[in-house]
Amino acid sequence: MLTSVATASAEAPRVVASLVPVHALVAGVMRGVGTPTLLLRGGSPHTATLRPSEARALQDADVVFWVGEDLEAFLARPLKSLPRGARVVALSEAAGVDLLALGDDHDHDHAVDLHIWLDPANAQAMVAEVVATLSAADPANAARYWANGAAVREDLAALDVELRQVLAPISNRPYVVFHDAYRYFERRYGLTPAGAIAVSPDRPPGARTLRDIRARLVATGAACIFAEPQFEPAVVRTIVAGTGARIGMLDPLGAGLAPGPEAYATLMRNLAGALAACLEPVS
Repeated sequence: MLTSVATASAEAPRVVASLVPVHALVAGVMRGVGTPTLLLRGGSPHTATLRPSEARALQDADVVFWVGEDLEAFLARPLKSLPRGARVVALSEAAGVDLLALGDDHDHDHAVDLHIWLDPANAQAMVAEVVATLSAADPANAARYWANGAAVREDLAALDVELRQVLAPISNRPYVVFHDAYRYFERRYGLTPAGAIAVSPDRPPGARTLRDIRARLVATGAACIFAEPQFEPAVVRTIVAGTGARIGMLDPLGAGLAPGPEAYATLMRNLAGALAACLEPVS
């Protein structure tokens, strides 16, 4: 038995995943076969750069999973230089992924929001694409990929029910976020966002935007404003001063999480828990 497991691991394709939530879903599908390499553990995918070790892992990869160029711009050029046999899969293009357009009220270079993993239904479609891709690249382990994929998708369905129960009591409580990354999560669970400080974390908000957000915060009676661990601007404290709003923290990338199959569920539970904790009415 030990020999067969070692052989399967040795024959596993070399797989690279861009972000923690993508890596978690891929790792779940590959459980018992191999372990994918994670490229970005923290920081913004908008502005990241590859370290030499990451660049080598990418060059050696048989399969690369990412969301897409409009999110992970740092990968666009390196991916074009991969060996011809490498499979590169943009999960935003997977069948069944429901893309949301960015609002017309924002000045943004791209029309589509690519934080697709923040809806478990999209995560299910992403898993299906991962299963199909790995099964084609590694037919010897296809049965394992399909079985693992079915288990991951079952877990995602249960997680969706759990999150809906956590978020239902605060779904009508308005709040403001640091940057416009949560549309999929908000739509899935019927939340009530009142605005975003910045559309993209690498684009600082101007004075007019800050005035507008503060006015919206006051007008809607938003209970909370949420910063992010990798972009914790002092402007958040300026905006909330005198409004009575509380400051919370959301991490849509799972930057502080240990990579692995459980990271996706942990990321989503952390988002729901942070929202519920900050938005619940103060007695």
